[in-house]
Amino acid sequence: MPSKIILIAAVTVDGFIARHSKEKTRWTQDLHLFKKQTMGYPIIMGSNTYHTLSNDLSGREVIIVHRDDNPKKIINKITGDRCFIAGGGKTYSRFYSFLTHFYITPHPHIFGEGVSLFSEKVNESNLVFERIVESSKENGIYQYQYRIDR
Repeated sequence: MPSKIILIAAVTVDGFIARHSKEKTRWTQDLHLFKKQTMGYPIIMGSNTYHTLSNDLSGREVIIVHRDDNPKKIINKITGDRCFIAGGGKTYSRFYSFLTHFYITPHPHIFGEGVSLFSEKVNESNLVFERIVESSKENGIYQYQYRIDR
């Protein structure tokens, strides 16, 4: 099992990852950061997220999960030191108990409603701030990295 299991997400300032589950939301202002951070590492995602990002995933092992898959079995098959959970809301919720880190990149948009970061209830957790990473300074887009304090 990897020592780092990282949720990586671009969100609106009101906490949504998309307007609806089939939307191909393009967070182009931080795609370069996503590519840099995930290159060479396994990425776990649901099928809707895969169809949104499939053109941008070369150089990484992509694990597409389905509702009947067992998250623990999937995580235990990964041999590297880290992996990324890249969405969507159902996948973030299903892998929540395994997460060690959050990499969240808020974008200057408000959807008002849509797909939440977690589509199901998750347990409360405290996050410990680790660093801020610049994504697009001219647009005020920064990634906030946290470690989960369990």
